Amino acid sequence: VSCSSSNQMLTCRFLLEGDECMMRVSGYVLCLPQFVASPLCCPSRASILTGKYPHNHHVINNTLEGNCSSTAWQKTQEPKTFPALLQAYAGYQTFFAGKYLNQYGNPDAGGVEHVPLGWDYWVGLERNSRYYNYTLSVNGKPKKHGGNYSEDYLTDVLTNMSLDFLQYKSNYRPFFMMVSTPAPHAPWTPAPQYQDRFQDLKAPRDPNFNVHGKDKHWLIRQAKTPMTNSSIELLDEAYRKRWRTLLSVDDLVEKVVKRLEVRGELDNTYIIFTSDNGYHTGQFSLPLDKRQLYESDIRVPLLIRGPNIKPNQTTGLAVQNVDLGPTILDMAGYNVSKTAMDGMSFLSVLEGSVNSTMWRTDFLVEYEGEGSNVSDPACPLLGPGVSVCFPDCVCEDSFNNTYACVRTVAPSANLQYCEFDDNEVFVEVYNITVDPYQLINLAKTIDQEVLEKMNHRLMMLQSCSGQSCRTPGVYDTRYTFDPHLMFSNRSHRRNRLRRA
Repeated sequence: VSCSSSNQMLTCRFLLEGDECMMRVSGYVLCLPQFVASPLCCPSRASILTGKYPHNHHVINNTLEGNCSSTAWQKTQEPKTFPALLQAYAGYQTFFAGKYLNQYGNPDAGGVEHVPLGWDYWVGLERNSRYYNYTLSVNGKPKKHGGNYSEDYLTDVLTNMSLDFLQYKSNYRPFFMMVSTPAPHAPWTPAPQYQDRFQDLKAPRDPNFNVHGKDKHWLIRQAKTPMTNSSIELLDEAYRKRWRTLLSVDDLVEKVVKRLEVRGELDNTYIIFTSDNGYHTGQFSLPLDKRQLYESDIRVPLLIRGPNIKPNQTTGLAVQNVDLGPTILDMAGYNVSKTAMDGMSFLSVLEGSVNSTMWRTDFLVEYEGEGSNVSDPACPLLGPGVSVCFPDCVCEDSFNNTYACVRTVAPSANLQYCEFDDNEVFVEVYNITVDPYQLINLAKTIDQEVLEKMNHRLMMLQSCSGQSCRTPGVYDTRYTFDPHLMFSNRSHRRNRLRRA
């Protein structure tokens, strides 16, 4: 994350590499470490909207079959999203523009005529990320866009629609606006004026860049190390393109903030700047994608500007994207305890009225892997069950890349404990304090008592719902340690707790 400002004008340029926020901002801005509940677009976006973990909103991947914008999602979850509550019970006028859920607009789920509950003004992108040649649902009516920059470049279109909303909305009702740019998502198409920027930029060469993950899950171990020159060139060029697309996001942020300032609304408006998942570029020799349990994939930036936030702050209290909905509802004065959300409001953290002893110390990250039932032509020797494979036979996902992690962030511990749903019940454990790049898996050397406590907490989080997801760092001693209990049955792995 890099930020700059002039006269309290916030502009942000970010890439989701799991780095800590670097604050170079004047004005009332707070930077927090944030983690996602699942490192994939649709499950993560569903967690933002519902305030729930994937095991409670049941969106497991980016497909319609995985409940991404399915009719089941529309019936069971959309009425309970925080925008629906803002609109129905807090009197807010609501505006959405951009990418919603990856399968939004699918004809088998109502097409673009479906406008999700909770939105007074709806501008939804049909399907997944595009910059040109796309269709928008404008309050349920399709509007096609072509390839002309001045009329069709999506980031700019979203900017202009957002400015129009701010200009013409009612001045007598509070408002909530959610602008969801595809940038910096593939295909990484920059605006013409930015296409030659950052010519010498390369992906960060951190200690885990182009390193073999010898003690990690088999999917990581299969990565070719060292990476081929073509893979490195690919990821460096992708890195440059992503930065270029974000220059237009910089423009969007600046124009929105200026419009709020001109209207006299900046000082009583919260601005939240974040994303749905991280991204790796060469970590452990995986060229580029997300879906993994490492910090590069599960950490995202979170910057917030607004009332009662002191200037230029950072905090070590970790929050999660399931906390965004409860926090926004809390800002609006809605009683979050009335909801079934798993997350908790961090408004008190923003206002500086909470300390580490009062805050949740650990949380859940869960992901269900995807693969193909036939061998990938790029990687025939790996057989069926893998997906997202590169030409030099490095696959980014597989059916048994299914895992759950408990991530602990506390003054006394900064740990990650993960278990896989595979034949090995493979375990990865990292002490992030001394090993921030997760180079050393401690699963075979860590004290058994610590393993048992982390396993207990993971089992509790995987079966949690609502308030039980928010209990700060409580380990239940009634349960005995048996890692094979975790994933004995993939479809029902949430409730496998065995009493001592």
